Amino acid sequence: MNPALSSPSNDLVARHPALSRPHPSQRPGRALTRRERPSVSASAQLARYTDRHGNPREVIVRQALAGSVLVVDRDAVSLSDCLLVAHLSADEPAENAELVCRSYLEDVRARSCRCRGLTEQDALVSPLAEESEADVTVESVIGQIGPVDSLGCSYSLELMPASMAIPALRWCRRGPRQSSDERRPVSLRETIARMQDYEPMCTLTRNALLLCSDDMEVSTSVLAAELTRVRESPIVLNRRLREVVLAALTREAVSMSELAIRCGRTKYGCKGTESGDTSWLARRLGIMPESGQSEPTPWIHSDVLALIARRGLGISPREVEIQ
Repeated sequence: MNPALSSPSNDLVARHPALSRPHPSQRPGRALTRRERPSVSASAQLARYTDRHGNPREVIVRQALAGSVLVVDRDAVSLSDCLLVAHLSADEPAENAELVCRSYLEDVRARSCRCRGLTEQDALVSPLAEESEADVTVESVIGQIGPVDSLGCSYSLELMPASMAIPALRWCRRGPRQSSDERRPVSLRETIARMQDYEPMCTLTRNALLLCSDDMEVSTSVLAAELTRVRESPIVLNRRLREVVLAALTREAVSMSELAIRCGRTKYGCKGTESGDTSWLARRLGIMPESGQSEPTPWIHSDVLALIARRGLGISPREVEIQ
């Protein structure tokens, strides 16, 4: 269990004045209840908002390793469902936390943000740990055979001929029996769809863009646009949701028909009997192909994913999202 709040460190309060403010639920003469207490040694609220599902949430600043701070988004009632917004170094100005918070809330309103879940390890590592991942060479990223999909096709970042005079950095696919010269450019989104995961493709793409950012002999505009689209798109992978639903079906905790009814998708038989639209659910989960398609889709709209998670399974959408 995480330690309850006693008193924030003086250094953290000095750098982040928000940590000296009382929690909004704390009134004079009333102690915080167990539910209201922050779950770490020092934390304070930066902002409070209501998400698109009507749930109250808050953005807090939280003490971490060596004077660094975590900016975290969490459920304002249960203090759970924590998302990592940013990890700021100890030498950053205190105002940066509030700047990050304001920028994050703008992205929330625009539905263009995607943060991963907070882990216990985040408070125990340096905020520069992620930046060190970019300390790689061009040779270790470009041209190296990367992920392999279920059909045996391999994917790698390559320099490909383009309409411009300089080559373009793109993801390429090779079949199981193709030679090294037989490659076909594919989008980052298609690569993710084939692997049904965002990693390691997004990290490799980010590192390659950093490496080539100042290289005037390589075009990265297409690849950069593809990464932005993946990050900001409301269309997300459905693999984790499918796994959770199939696990529930295996346990006989629920049926496909019941899940569909909970989501408001019903149909009626010739005698007026009501049942769930299992075809709709199976298509959203990537079990059945969409009409006119030969293969199931690996994608689902985030609003539909949230509907199935909350109303169908009774869990947070974050539990069935792939970060």
